[in-house]
Amino acid sequence: MDRVVERQGATGWREERREQSLPESHHTVPVPRGGRGWRKAFAFFGPGYLVAVGYMDPGNWATSLAGGSKFGYALLFVVLLSNLMAIVLQSLCARLAFASGRDLAQACRDSYARPVSYLLWGLAELAIIATDLAEVIGTAIGLKLLFGIPLHLGVLITALDVFLIIALQRLGFRAIEAVVIAMMTVIAGCFAVQIALANPDWAGILAGFVPTKDLLSDSDMLYLGLGILGATVMPHNLYLHSAIVQTRAVGDSEAERRHAMTMATLDSTIALMFALLVNASILILAAAAFHSTSRHDVAELGEAHALLAPLLGPVAPTLFAVALVACGLNSTVTATLAGQVVMEGFIAFRLPSWLRRLVTRLFAILPAAAVTLWAGEAQTGKLLILSQVILSLQLPFAVIPLVMFTASRAKMGGLVAPRWLTGIAVLIAVLIVALNARLLFDTVSGWLG
Repeated sequence: MDRVVERQGATGWREERREQSLPESHHTVPVPRGGRGWRKAFAFFGPGYLVAVGYMDPGNWATSLAGGSKFGYALLFVVLLSNLMAIVLQSLCARLAFASGRDLAQACRDSYARPVSYLLWGLAELAIIATDLAEVIGTAIGLKLLFGIPLHLGVLITALDVFLIIALQRLGFRAIEAVVIAMMTVIAGCFAVQIALANPDWAGILAGFVPTKDLLSDSDMLYLGLGILGATVMPHNLYLHSAIVQTRAVGDSEAERRHAMTMATLDSTIALMFALLVNASILILAAAAFHSTSRHDVAELGEAHALLAPLLGPVAPTLFAVALVACGLNSTVTATLAGQVVMEGFIAFRLPSWLRRLVTRLFAILPAAAVTLWAGEAQTGKLLILSQVILSLQLPFAVIPLVMFTASRAKMGGLVAPRWLTGIAVLIAVLIVALNARLLFDTVSGWLG
């Protein structure tokens, strides 16, 4: 019989939750009992980095390259703001998990009518497909840049990464975290060298973190800004984080869960600040290497790779390609886990991870292969940016339920979010909705005009 995970004091749910998030990994990472030393803190170290992977995936590269080449350092403020928003929202995910024993998908299923739950499930799946589309194209481009593999063949090869997922899952969740962190270190090292070679304008970088009113008056800047937002605060990460923090074997007392919530928030905050450095580095590299040399329309990853050699020397393009492949592989792991969480949580339907991966990849490979065969590599950057804008449009359907659940004492018990935190989260949700509404208005006006 499955263990009931309904938390004492959190009785505002429609039904008791008997299924577990990622059952093969649930409570598999031991947490030392007693004390609050570094060993106990280290036990919580890891899930935040799986979440941070989604904030530096290949789709993010396209939006940051386009933003940096066209507007210089001006969109660094959007990168910073998006990261701060992500820190708040991911902390709410950890709070929801430890207070209720549910991930966000399960919480939606246990709170809303079936039609609403199915609608949210469909939107979450669309977000994962958009994420996967960016990974497919980004990894395929990276393989071409490194090994000369034709783009359309690289798109098909990406489907084979399912074997990587299977191997890592058999080794345990800690092994997944270790591989992801190792590849993130490689990515950061590659960009550190490229930034040093680019010798950016540090005064311009600092000025770029200051808000600009042009974001609301320039439709092109708004479009890229929303792309950066969608590439940073990703819907599937909210579902994923609320599930993977439950891999820790935490006790049932409120004190233990509160401490776990604090440590999980610290873990994700540190990881996301690391992701901020990488995200900002991509935009800074584009601004320093392309915008400063009057190349204002660089959005294609292949084009950026080709331009780096004459501008920064022969090492930069290789590092760029290595980091791109590492990003694609990392994102593969987290997108697969997120897909599993979403399907199991919303409709209680479980597929083997390899089958789930192949199904999701099929929906991503078809448009990616069609674009690469029909229009060639020249149009892949536009498809990458579009995928990130789609993610931004999906955000409200994940963020609003998350904010509502964590603000409810009936659902959260003693771990309900404090009013100040709920207030900040509401402002974030309003900002996301307002920016999306503005984008839709500009898009429709453009069609009609």
